[in-house]
Amino acid sequence: MAKASATIYVCQKCGNQSRKWLGKCPDCGEWNSFVEERARVAAKKEGARGAGGGGFRLREVEPVAYSAIESQDDTRVASGIEEFDRVLGGGIVPGSLILIGGDPGIGKSTLLLQVADKLSAGGSTVLYISGEESERQIKLRGERLSVEAENLYLLPETNLENIFHEIERMTPGTVIVDSIQTVFSGNIESAPGSVSQVREVAGQFLLLAKNRGIPVFLIGHVTKEGSIAGPKALEHIVDTVLYFEGERHHNHRIVRATKNRFGAANEVGVFEMTGTGLVAVANPSEVFLAERPKGASGSIVTACMEGTRPVLLEIQALVSGSKYGTGRRMAQGFDVNRLALLIAMMEKRLGFHLMGDDVFVNIAGGLEVDEPAADLGVVAAIASSFKNLPIDSHTAVFGEVGLTGEVRGALQAQTRAREAQSLGFKKIIMPASNTTGLERLLGLRVVGVRSVEEALDELF
Repeated sequence: MAKASATIYVCQKCGNQSRKWLGKCPDCGEWNSFVEERARVAAKKEGARGAGGGGFRLREVEPVAYSAIESQDDTRVASGIEEFDRVLGGGIVPGSLILIGGDPGIGKSTLLLQVADKLSAGGSTVLYISGEESERQIKLRGERLSVEAENLYLLPETNLENIFHEIERMTPGTVIVDSIQTVFSGNIESAPGSVSQVREVAGQFLLLAKNRGIPVFLIGHVTKEGSIAGPKALEHIVDTVLYFEGERHHNHRIVRATKNRFGAANEVGVFEMTGTGLVAVANPSEVFLAERPKGASGSIVTACMEGTRPVLLEIQALVSGSKYGTGRRMAQGFDVNRLALLIAMMEKRLGFHLMGDDVFVNIAGGLEVDEPAADLGVVAAIASSFKNLPIDSHTAVFGEVGLTGEVRGALQAQTRAREAQSLGFKKIIMPASNTTGLERLLGLRVVGVRSVEEALDELF
């Protein structure tokens, strides 16, 4: 006699299962994350087919010698958008599964619709699966973006089996799913967007991508913390994870690769949101420094590395007296805990009395900076605001700062210095250990420092 389906409770954060409801997940510690689902034993199917019943037969595989496998670097397909290709590692790899996440309304669907237009113009057939919008809504957005794709087909469908039936009939060159949380499989008794459905749908699209060589783009919702909604296993299944960053009230959008099996992780692409869609920004440094004030205290330029690309950013600091005994520490685009550590170092090693002052730090342009090489820029900006002395606008700095006040070396110093040189900076202050081979940069004076005290003496 067949076993009846049972009720289980599944954590929507990590996928942990329990026979009874729990207020707190014992694995991930999340509260109120267990949702009731129906569990049943999967029926055995004849032949090697996908578990989701999509109808496509898996190809038979045999062990292949590593030396006999041909390189596929030349098989990348250009998306037609240079910044998007940069984030992907040089183009779209056939058979890759790419997940794109971001806040609502930030531009995920707009970007992929533009990519679909470029791929369609190149002769590739693109199937755009929409579970949130009708084909008329997508057409309305396409007219605003001046999309004239002849090989773009829209499918407003959420049932996984019906989607695979259309893919089997059309055999498209690229598949876009908007979004994965709306697609469900009829073989699983749970609501769309649940852990079981998301894991099953992602696994089926992975089989489709790998066995047919079709690149698949998945748009994913994000939680209030900013991470991809659904189980963490979703990010392990896919080949590439891209995050859309940027404030909704700013024109600039940043696409960051947090995972990429075919390219450098933490690579970024910068776009500008316009009335006709997203426009790639070729030189982000010029954009971030375009509105930099001249002769203002608390402002300095630092050289950061975003993936393989050097970016010059403006760090702003404001030090003001507080009416309370202990000052506040706030940061926008910089780790507030790292900021507190640097302020404590300045008080102990440099004699700055900042305990009773409010200290605010902002990375202009909306970019998030998480590398240690920005430490020296933050310290210099705070010192400039505290002393109310402006820093020369043609000076840039970078370097990691230790707790004893030493300035440590940073990676790819030559790349950072050449970016500053190309934008017309006259002097760059960097760790002394990184100055080897940089003395002959035309028009740029390189100053190596071993401590924060030496750096501030050079700046002021």
